[in-house]
Amino acid sequence: MSDVISLKGIWGFGYHGVFDHEAKNGQDFFVDLEIHLDLSRASVSDDLADTIDYGALADIVVEEITGERVQLIERLAGRIADRIKGGHPEISNIAVTVHKPKAPISAQASDISVTITR
Repeated sequence: MSDVISLKGIWGFGYHGVFDHEAKNGQDFFVDLEIHLDLSRASVSDDLADTIDYGALADIVVEEITGERVQLIERLAGRIADRIKGGHPEISNIAVTVHKPKAPISAQASDISVTITR
């Protein structure tokens, strides 16, 4: 059995990217989480201790976005996934999508994103 906790559009301002101007000026990043786990106990108990605190998940994401600079959003997504999964062994699968809507590419695009699954 696999239930899902989903958080979408967690925002943070970070300085990630390959180019110097990204490290200097920063930009908006948005993260989506899809976490698979068994929520049958929480669905009966109605107790926060039987699930994962969504606020704590969002805080981890924001800490990673606003924290140590990385060049690739692949690395940022991987750090978020590994940190959350490492702290919650009850997670069977996690997908982390990092959106970088202002990625410096020559073509017009509404969004650039990478999804890492662990």
